[in-house]
Amino acid sequence: MDILQQTIEQITQPDQISMRAMQHRLNQLTKPLGSLGELEHMAVRLAGIQGKPDPKLERKAVVVMCGDHGVTEEGVSAYPSAVTGLMMGNFVRGGAAINVLSRQFGAEVCVVDVGSRLDPTPEGIVNRKVRGGTNNMAKGPAMSGAETLEAIQTGIKTAHELADQGIAVMALGEMGIGNTTPSSAMSAVFTGRSVSELTGTGTGLEQAALNAKIAVIEKAIRINKPDPADPLDVIAKVGGLEIAALVGVILGAAARKVAVVIDGVITGAAALAAFRLEPRCKAYMFASHLSVEPAHRILLEELGLRPLLHLGMRLGEGTGAALAFPLMEAALKLTDEMATFADLGLPSPAPEPEA
Repeated sequence: MDILQQTIEQITQPDQISMRAMQHRLNQLTKPLGSLGELEHMAVRLAGIQGKPDPKLERKAVVVMCGDHGVTEEGVSAYPSAVTGLMMGNFVRGGAAINVLSRQFGAEVCVVDVGSRLDPTPEGIVNRKVRGGTNNMAKGPAMSGAETLEAIQTGIKTAHELADQGIAVMALGEMGIGNTTPSSAMSAVFTGRSVSELTGTGTGLEQAALNAKIAVIEKAIRINKPDPADPLDVIAKVGGLEIAALVGVILGAAARKVAVVIDGVITGAAALAAFRLEPRCKAYMFASHLSVEPAHRILLEELGLRPLLHLGMRLGEGTGAALAFPLMEAALKLTDEMATFADLGLPSPAPEPEA
């Protein structure tokens, strides 16, 4: 049995008993029922994911998958591909936005080179390069089926290693100049929406360049004819190596009962692909924020996930996802430390949960 299929078969639904126990605990706290909104939902979901009524987030990680894209030859980005490698060095030195936020929130940053053109891979970055960048999807498939599977398996392996180290929640990040182009292409194929509706300015394109980007994506879909019913075919033909690896992280984390936090449009495209491969993985996903990239809202609607934050962000790297960490920790702190009605000598407002 291949690693992907084995991982999919290991994904189960969250533990309902633990979820009911957490909900009962929340209902006993000195507050109106449900008044903490999404914080209560997060606490309940984390209890189900970890399979215990008192979940903990002692260790957190941001997984940044890196890869380059052949489609940048078409002028779809305001920055050259070399910036991918420069930013990877920035991650190692701790100077990127995601490093700053991760230090602030006590999270580890795991940077994996799954498909950059940078050679050699800098020390401090996990080197699991499948190949040095994808092919130009405007001229043919971005990757072969074998390369797609290898990248997904890399993500699964990464998730398993982090879970084995005690990581309880993984935020998804990425670095790859041009990667909003395959994200928009995947979104269009999976949702049936028009490319023009889903495509944004990415790194900051002017209108003429945006129109050209839309035309490139439409051409790539027309030439490659990805099958929307076959997620692996979609990823291979109009996706990216780092996107495929993120699909693997999501599935691998779900198989190990670890929560996953989605960032922006690139990780959102990976999340929808993972969901199409195995719908049960959705129970392990949290939507951190709503990106200004237009496809992101559609992707979250397809997944049925509500973003926690609306900050007008579009940086990537996992920056929006990292901002969910303190909210998750706040949710669990409230359940641990708030007084109950019984502590005040008052009757319980909610009945005991059924066995």
